[in-house]
Amino acid sequence: MHCWFGEIKNGNIILNGLGEVIDEEWNKTKEIRTNVDLDYYVIMPNHFHGIIIIKDVETSRRDVSKEKETDHRSVSTNLKPNSLGSIIGQFKSICTKRIKRLGFEKFKWQTRFYDHIIRNGNDLQRIRTYIQNNTLKWEMDEYFRNAQNS
Repeated sequence: MHCWFGEIKNGNIILNGLGEVIDEEWNKTKEIRTNVDLDYYVIMPNHFHGIIIIKDVETSRRDVSKEKETDHRSVSTNLKPNSLGSIIGQFKSICTKRIKRLGFEKFKWQTRFYDHIIRNGNDLQRIRTYIQNNTLKWEMDEYFRNAQNS
């Protein structure tokens, strides 16, 4: 829970160099993967929230976007190309390599990630609002409290 990526000031995230790496690599995700779109995201001092839309390979051939479901139990095992687990794994890997090259050898991510299937417009709006307001609620966040104690 170390605050690797920056700090919150007046309800806004001020990214440091490591936070900028996260921002750059997240935005490259859709550039290098034609089956991915990115929605709202926020980099917090010690964690990250983002909405990623994985287009179905068959559907994307017809140029129509579709959300793809993932199973929590299989996220980190038997990763298939273009699966959520492989995309997040690659994102974390390149970020880690770049951060360690900057001299932060002790940097590491938590080993797993939380995913939620967005099933409808109300769900999408609720999660967008959560992401958008995350920096405003930082001092009430459990990650803030944990960071203060680390």
